[in-house]
Amino acid sequence: MASVLKVKESEASERTIVVAGLPVGPITDQLLTVLVKCHFQDIENEGGVVEDVIYPTRTKGVAYVTFKEKKAAENVIRKKKHCLAEAAGSTALTVSHFSEKVFSSVNAVLDLSVFRSQISLRNLVMDLKREIPTLCFSPLEASGRISVQGSFLTIKKLKESLLLKASSLLEENRKRQSLRGGTWRSSRSSKPLRSSTPETTRRGETLVLDTDIFLYLKKKSGFYESTLKKFHALCQETVDGEITTLCIRNAQGSFQPNNEKQVKDLIENYSHALHFELRKEIFILEGKEKREKRNIKLACEQLSSKYLQVLVNFYRTHIDIIGSSSDTYLFKKEVMKLIRQKVR
Repeated sequence: MASVLKVKESEASERTIVVAGLPVGPITDQLLTVLVKCHFQDIENEGGVVEDVIYPTRTKGVAYVTFKEKKAAENVIRKKKHCLAEAAGSTALTVSHFSEKVFSSVNAVLDLSVFRSQISLRNLVMDLKREIPTLCFSPLEASGRISVQGSFLTIKKLKESLLLKASSLLEENRKRQSLRGGTWRSSRSSKPLRSSTPETTRRGETLVLDTDIFLYLKKKSGFYESTLKKFHALCQETVDGEITTLCIRNAQGSFQPNNEKQVKDLIENYSHALHFELRKEIFILEGKEKREKRNIKLACEQLSSKYLQVLVNFYRTHIDIIGSSSDTYLFKKEVMKLIRQKVR
């Protein structure tokens, strides 16, 4: 039965396309859904019978369209140029295959004020932009805070770069104090390093993960806990928004000094594999009526026992659905179906 289900899910993914560039705001979601369906069912657009349209989705202006036949999806993608009806402003659309690799964008807010006493923050930002040109930086605030958006791996590289810079500045301070013959004290520039690697665990190994990946790793995979247990290791977890830092060290009584590095490598490799296997959908609760919120929550709770490999995280403003591409697609589809049934 499980193998049959996997085949059906795989076929659904092959018949599904991702449509980007939809106008946000001018028309209602319901009308836009109808326009998208009509567009891709039109023979002139190389389309076919549309089985389902999921919109809105986690990403603004993006919809998932599932055709009855795989050939229709292939023909639509082959056509390349698509323009939505005049009712939607004759919007040009970008059409692509349904991808498994959607854990690609992470937002992080950095507080660079801790570097202010050592270096010009504007120069620091310019250096970071040159070093990692694929990142998108917001304007630097007077407080020293700045928002950064990019792939998880580039955000990780950014954090490692800042830690290295903080370490370098600390070393320069030590040398200056040593030459002066004075007593060295920690400056403000030590804060990023200290907050990321606490004093109690600094002797161990540090690993930075995407928070969603980490939560799935910890709650839906026995690999994380079994690895720590097998190598007699302890792990301090620091969640900072979309980034989680793990500080790994040997448990008391462990006589194998290389355990920390082994555990780090194993968890890092496993998390990288999950990075390309998982995707996330999100149900926005903010701004919805109490009844609608309750229906969404109840539907997610009901389906969570059916989709055991899907992680459902409930928050005040939204609900995250994390799992394989096919699982999250089917999960969201069934939630929408349950909600429509309750509305009727």
